[in-house]
Amino acid sequence: MQRKLTLTLVTSMMMFPQVVETIYSPALTHIADGFRVSAEMAAQTLSCYFFAFALGVVVWGRMCDVIGRRPTILSGLALYLLASLVALFSASFSVLLAARMLAAFGAAVGSVGTQTAIRDRFDGSELARVFSVMGIAMAISPAIGVLSGALLTHYWGYQGVFGGLDLLAALLLGYAGWQLPETRPQQVARSSFFGTLGKMTKDADIWHSALLVALFNICMFSYYQLAPFRFAALELPAQWFGYTGLVLAAGVGIGAAINTFLIGRRWPFTALLTLACTLSLIGGVMVLLLEETMWFVLPMILVVMAYGISIPNILARALRHYKDCTGTAGAILGLMYYLMLGGGLVLAGLSQQLGLVLTLGSLWALLLAWRVASAERHAALRTDRLRRWFRRSGCAGFRVFHR
Repeated sequence: MQRKLTLTLVTSMMMFPQVVETIYSPALTHIADGFRVSAEMAAQTLSCYFFAFALGVVVWGRMCDVIGRRPTILSGLALYLLASLVALFSASFSVLLAARMLAAFGAAVGSVGTQTAIRDRFDGSELARVFSVMGIAMAISPAIGVLSGALLTHYWGYQGVFGGLDLLAALLLGYAGWQLPETRPQQVARSSFFGTLGKMTKDADIWHSALLVALFNICMFSYYQLAPFRFAALELPAQWFGYTGLVLAAGVGIGAAINTFLIGRRWPFTALLTLACTLSLIGGVMVLLLEETMWFVLPMILVVMAYGISIPNILARALRHYKDCTGTAGAILGLMYYLMLGGGLVLAGLSQQLGLVLTLGSLWALLLAWRVASAERHAALRTDRLRRWFRRSGCAGFRVFHR
């Protein structure tokens, strides 16, 4: 059968990790009550999820280079389906936590495997456009997840959520098994994992990219981690939390439109990143001021807009120097930012202060954006000086350098 990597398929797989995580979010208060654990303990299921996700990114990313993209992705989806079945029938919180971590390990293939396949088939400006579409999908997916999760929780409790996760995983596994092609190049460079790891850990640009992705994700997922308990404290109906997904979806649409327009106007990466950080910081400060009222949801629109602008641009740029080992490099990058994300959500869960988490995370991201912009200006100045030197020296190599 002749298969083709379609935008519908890669969008579905890219959305999968975030949809399945945020479907779970509205069930946190039910899980706390059902398993008789504290709000802080129930919230930590989210941070543990991302630690396991980080490990999964490494394993599946490496397997993409070793056995191929298609078998790796299908294996990860099958593992997620199995783990969600265990979670559905778990009778203790420890079993549930273990099942969630195993599910996270499997779900990681949706991120690293899909990004690897996309980078196999697209390059340059076309890759940036594809990641822009993926950015819209990634920003919309939490809104879809939280609304679906709220409905499932309202009618069937947390068991309904796990049943929905099983159904979704089964559908995606069947769709991928039918349509997903093998995209691994015929000639694959045999890159050493530890050699690539050593190279990337010495690359300041990689650290900047990983930390920026982690910070924007912390701002996004801290809402889904902490807002259910904020709604409960304000004595608001639980299903209202699900309806906030519609508010966030509106922010996604605005952010996607802004990003598409500005990319069309050839805004540079650093300008887009600074804009995203500024929007997120304004939103975080407003959430901090309004956190004791139900209106704290509205400034989250700015945070979602910032996420939709920043993440696709960061991911499209991050591995531009690692084309010879895309799967392995993607795995290492994912490990870096998911470990940071897991650690950030541990602190967020302990603090139970959404506005403070958003403000500090956005401020840190803005400081990083200024540092990246400064580094790029210095690199451009060095390049310009070299060009002037070649021009003055009359070197014949100037023409080659200039090209």
